[in-house]
Amino acid sequence: QVRLLESGGGSVQAGESLALSCAYAINPGSANCLGWFRQIPGGRVGVAAIDVDDDRVAYGDSVEGRFTIAEDKGKFTLYLYMSGLRPEDSGVYVCGAEICQDPKNLLRDWPAITNWGQGTQVTVSS
Repeated sequence: QVRLLESGGGSVQAGESLALSCAYAINPGSANCLGWFRQIPGGRVGVAAIDVDDDRVAYGDSVEGRFTIAEDKGKFTLYLYMSGLRPEDSGVYVCGAEICQDPKNLLRDWPAITNWGQGTQVTVSS
């Protein structure tokens, strides 16, 4: 069983920073990868993912160098630190969890993810 709850969304100006949080509860063996995804018409875009067993991370091409994914195992919380925000980063950011071999695969194979949070809205104005 997996439970995910996002928070931290809001409205900012282009170039500013924002941090998102995803509090999680994961039964052992239910998921080893956590990721952030942005909803778009017709689907989702993988933003960043982490394998919580070995801390390998992966990023989508458009956010590499601007966003950082991190996990606090003691607080059971996943974070997404976003800087240099652009209007095209706007959208609902959703936390997902699944078993994966590589966090890079999680970003690409989001349709196979079965555990999702409800999302948090990020709006970036120009």
